[in-house]
Amino acid sequence: MKDAAGKIHQEGKIGSTRRELDAWIKTVPQPRMIAMEATIFTGWIYDHLLPHAEKVKVAHPLMLRAIAAAKRKNDKIDASKIADCLRCDFLPECYMTSTEIRDRRRTLRYRGLLVKQMVQMKNRISGLLMETGVSYNKQRLHKVGYFTELMSGNEEIDCVRPLLKLSRETINRTQKLDYALVSSLERDPLLAERLKRLRTVPGVGPITALTWVLEIGDVARFQSIKQAISYCGLCGAEKRSADKIVRTPISKQRNKHIQQVLVEAAKLAPRYSHELALLHEKEKQRGDRNRATLAVARKMVAWMVAVERRKQDFVPAEERGGTVAA
Repeated sequence: MKDAAGKIHQEGKIGSTRRELDAWIKTVPQPRMIAMEATIFTGWIYDHLLPHAEKVKVAHPLMLRAIAAAKRKNDKIDASKIADCLRCDFLPECYMTSTEIRDRRRTLRYRGLLVKQMVQMKNRISGLLMETGVSYNKQRLHKVGYFTELMSGNEEIDCVRPLLKLSRETINRTQKLDYALVSSLERDPLLAERLKRLRTVPGVGPITALTWVLEIGDVARFQSIKQAISYCGLCGAEKRSADKIVRTPISKQRNKHIQQVLVEAAKLAPRYSHELALLHEKEKQRGDRNRATLAVARKMVAWMVAVERRKQDFVPAEERGGTVAA
């Protein structure tokens, strides 16, 4: 704890419990400004301390590391540097969305974990069948009727039958839970209006719309479309020295959740929009398929930002009276 001049008034450790935080905040003189580095605890600590201070800020770990690099690193040194950055107004601040959005985003990310586990189970079923030398149709394997027929009419799978049955039951339970989680988010009054507008953008389905709303938060925090594209991880870093410019591959500094969803959506979007189909074909001729997919994803980001800012449904170029260049 430091004052504006940098004088240390108190040092020590605080347990990460609400009771200990309440006892500590009473010892801090007013006015108070609090800063912390982003961790797994950040969300609830931020919410708990917010009513007790003029400002509560969360520091970006990567940016903070670049500003306050040192040979020695421990909690005591880190706390002192965060306090110095805060009092000098030099803290690289993270965007903190509302508690309501963070709670719903936790649900969506949990749904992503379920989907990964379901894919692992499907791959495990294929592996078990290959281990026992059983021939099967890859396209139909996970259809209920085909799987039942495969289980009943084949004696070669007797040694793995219990594992196959258990795997299939796990997939069925996960699918039901997946549907329940997505349905609850789609019906949420806090999200419904934004989701409805975003679904008018070609290629944007329920998962893409939910991911955009819950990962982006307030779209007004982006001053330009380029900033939104960068946050979504759809561009590379730029290294410039004198007149030499080097473009690196896609940056790892991005929101990985929304990047993955947008890339997958961009692979299918040209089927639903003539404008996106022309853009994809044009970029594919200049480079490769991956470059074309990223171009489509960036275009979708621009459309979604426009829809959010104007609070209007998307209108295709043909209906706007514009022309689409090949």
